[in-house]
Amino acid sequence: MLADNAIKKFINLRTLGHFIDDRRWLFVAFIIGAALYIAPTPEGLSREGQTVLVISVVAVILFVTEPIPLPSVAFMIVIAQITLMGLESSEVARSLMSDSVLFIMGSLMLAVAIVKQKLDKRIAYLIVRATGTGIYAICVGISFVCGVLASIIGEHTVAAMMLPVAVTLVTLTSNNPKEVKGLAAVLLFSISYGCAIGGIGTPSGGARNAIMIGYWKDFFYDPTNPETRQFLVDYVTWIKYAYPIFLAQLPLVTFILFAAFKPERKTLRRAVAKLRKQIELQGPMKGSDWASVAIFMATLVGWVTMSESVGLGTIALMGAVFFLAVGLVPWNDMNSGVNWGVVWLYAATISLGVEMKASGAAEWIATSFLGLLGPMNMDHGLPLLAAYTGLTTVVTNTMSAGAAVAVLGPIALRTAEIANENPLHLGFITAISSSFAYFTAAAHPAFTIVYASGYLKASDFFKVGWRMAIMSAAVLLLAAKFYWPLLGLS
Repeated sequence: MLADNAIKKFINLRTLGHFIDDRRWLFVAFIIGAALYIAPTPEGLSREGQTVLVISVVAVILFVTEPIPLPSVAFMIVIAQITLMGLESSEVARSLMSDSVLFIMGSLMLAVAIVKQKLDKRIAYLIVRATGTGIYAICVGISFVCGVLASIIGEHTVAAMMLPVAVTLVTLTSNNPKEVKGLAAVLLFSISYGCAIGGIGTPSGGARNAIMIGYWKDFFYDPTNPETRQFLVDYVTWIKYAYPIFLAQLPLVTFILFAAFKPERKTLRRAVAKLRKQIELQGPMKGSDWASVAIFMATLVGWVTMSESVGLGTIALMGAVFFLAVGLVPWNDMNSGVNWGVVWLYAATISLGVEMKASGAAEWIATSFLGLLGPMNMDHGLPLLAAYTGLTTVVTNTMSAGAAVAVLGPIALRTAEIANENPLHLGFITAISSSFAYFTAAAHPAFTIVYASGYLKASDFFKVGWRMAIMSAAVLLLAAKFYWPLLGLS
């Protein structure tokens, strides 16, 4: 009996030990948060601002280490705003459902609807018909198509659609992965980097873009002041500033990939011939396929023409409702395919960003950051933009791009005010450079998806990622220096 009790006690201790080990970063985050919460309030920072920063620090630690599901972190942010900051629950609830959140929700629903149509092989065949069978041209074509699609419907959707395209071309070339390692790398990275750079092109390319648009409107737009209308950035305006940056990177992506990896084939003529036979067996597109294309194109037209008056989120939800109403996608598929936790995560981080601005925490951090940059003469102009490009690149490699912009956005915009810079300038810099998370397989959803194919090693991402980060930052800063002033942004 005593032996049995001792064994049970030992098992319980081991179970408790495993639990503590699995959740160690949760305890670390809470300990750090408690220490910062009871610490003296720094000079120039309000008590409310200190509390917001404590919540932010704890959230960032949990974002990076993931000891608990990320949606749980979102709910913790909401609870902390009510219990620690003393905000009314209804006030916090209102801040959770902005047009940016509706847009993210609708975009995820549209993504599910599009994936269900299974058009991957047709897209692959259209690419090779346009580019020819040369491997270099095919990689450029894949990056271009992925970038264009990712700028509209989000990178995770495009990566999921296009992964079978690359895998099909690889497997039709050789069934032995070791014989086509370099070929697989350039094709798969063409997908992931095409998605990453394309996501900056339009507001619908990523949650980070919608979040920044929401911040500009919430922080600076005043309906009674015509001069603030510039901060009501619509779909077309974003395209003018960001899409050329995506296009400028396209040829450089393929050049960098071929510098890092050596494909074993120069042409995919045999693979393309096999692909053509498979397309012929599939037959022509059906009525449901064309209906899906029509709904998606109508949604895109709505974003371009009505986003300023109706809102990006409303139009995205309308498109998703059309897919459901005409029966192209059952609700069960839509419900199971959408990661609703992601919606909550963005809603909570946006809400926290709003409080960071309202409490003065963003101003305190901005002032402190400018104080660090001042002695290096980097607190104004292009050096300031370069500093925020670097800061955002570092932060976005530790958490999702949307979360990075949600946290850094208010700080960047307040920095612009203090430094007498245009908030649009630093806002675009922060949102666009948040896509420069190139160093790990978990940095982008598209990276995780192509890594799951089994053709790539984790070290491959860093091998090409540092080259991509330098190139992307250079293109962005050159655009800020020479292109944006042509559009009146200085």
